[in-house]
Amino acid sequence: MPGYGASSGLSFRLLDKTNTTDYQEFDQINKAFMEELGKRDELKGLFTFYAAGYPQYKIEIDNQAAMQKGVSIGAAMENLNILIGSTYEQGFTRFNNFFKVYTQSAPEYRRYPSDLLDYYVKNEEGEMVPYSAFMKLIKTQGPNEITRYNLYTSAAIRAEPAAGYTSAQAIKAVEEVAAATLPKGYDIGWEGLSFDEAKRGNEAIVIFAVVLLFVYIVLASQYESLLLPFAVILSLPTGILGSFLFLKGMGLANDVYAQLGLVMLVGLLGKNAVLIVEYAVQKNQQGLSIADAAV
Repeated sequence: MPGYGASSGLSFRLLDKTNTTDYQEFDQINKAFMEELGKRDELKGLFTFYAAGYPQYKIEIDNQAAMQKGVSIGAAMENLNILIGSTYEQGFTRFNNFFKVYTQSAPEYRRYPSDLLDYYVKNEEGEMVPYSAFMKLIKTQGPNEITRYNLYTSAAIRAEPAAGYTSAQAIKAVEEVAAATLPKGYDIGWEGLSFDEAKRGNEAIVIFAVVLLFVYIVLASQYESLLLPFAVILSLPTGILGSFLFLKGMGLANDVYAQLGLVMLVGLLGKNAVLIVEYAVQKNQQGLSIADAAV
């Protein structure tokens, strides 16, 4: 399904909300965060896509030198973008075919990073000024790509719940580590199915409470009594508790399959309880005491 991804487990991102561009510092914070997450028993299979150790070149502009040469920095960067990345100029039709015209430097003149210093740009007086007169290349390291999440610099992280833990417990563990270890200005953002699950939180408890209330109202109207429905409803916790003890004893996770089984179990328990209570009500109406009818 679009928007939910194709991988299992947890999907979230580390967000830099400080509005800075120090990717090396962000990489260190991301590594420290991953290390703290690895200490939690609820998580396994942790990995991140972010790394700031890729070799790169950084262009450093000498603004004073460019001003003395009469070069506009904006025009110089636009010209450099055209020479390296190309730009579409126009198109023409010939031989019943449409041809697009792009402006770009020839491949042999953009083969090496040092070729950038051999380019020229026109200054305000119409003179050609070499880029080497006001620009230099510095070897550095940085990320291979910069990803954004809600306009913030982000690092994608993936994890899975460990054996015996649910996804809800894994989400809670991630949130606890983030609250305890991330410095000011950094946060996490959920995505995919994890976003939907984290947003809903303990919504299932509210749903079960509403369902129990609805069942109580239906049974109260059926038996025309406010007390008899409790005989049916109070029989459910025992069976559900036994299911949870079985899951815990066998080391199984309370996943969606276990929850579907609980729904079926609640239906069976409710049906049996309704039959037993209905039989006891009929015996009581025939003249037996409440204790004898219940037995």
